[in-house]
Amino acid sequence: QVQLVESGGGLVQPGGSLRLSCAASGSFFSIDAMGWYRQAPGKQRELVAIITSGGTTNYADSVKGRFTIARENVKNMVYLQMGSLKPEDTAVYYCNARIKKYATSWSRDYWGQGTQVTVSW
Repeated sequence: QVQLVESGGGLVQPGGSLRLSCAASGSFFSIDAMGWYRQAPGKQRELVAIITSGGTTNYADSVKGRFTIARENVKNMVYLQMGSLKPEDTAVYYCNARIKKYATSWSRDYWGQGTQVTVSW
């Protein structure tokens, strides 16, 4: 059973910072890309940032220069450091990982349960 568990969400004032963490646990062979997505009320889920196993990153234009994604492969963890937060960053943030369960299997996507980030006075 593969699980992704997020932590670190909460309420923050505009201009503030938050750090999200996500840990992958269970039995699996390897993790390919890991990333963060978000979904605001009434909107579709969107990619925020992604990082490959080799460390290559990609960001949504709306968060470039404000958010930083990082991972610790030894710990099977991915982080999202969010700065200069804006009210429009308010959403449920989901951790995603593309995981190969066995050496001979295809990779598939796994999702965390989501953590709420609210940016407001």
